Amino acid sequence: MVSCMATTKKVTVTIPADLLDEIRAETAERGLSAYVAEALRFKRDRDRLRELADWLQEEHGPLTEEEHAAAFEELEALDAEHERRRTVGKHDAGEAA
Repeated sequence: MVSCMATTKKVTVTIPADLLDEIRAETAERGLSAYVAEALRFKRDRDRLRELADWLQEEHGPLTEEEHAAAFEELEALDAEHERRRTVGKHDAGEAA
């Protein structure tokens, strides 16, 4: 995560209560504002990536079935690694308590 001294602005948003409870439980150390800022940056970056993917598809044509399958396999592997790290992190945190 990149941390910088940027000007901040307070805003009001409406979030489903169950989601807010879950996020607060997971973000106690770094705080809700940091989590939300990171999530917004992530969403912005994904939107930009989607724009790039759309442009590349316009320029070079659609992905083949093989390319599509390979991309999803890679995403599944990344998701599995993310889940593994999240599980290990919770386990380590439990041992420290």
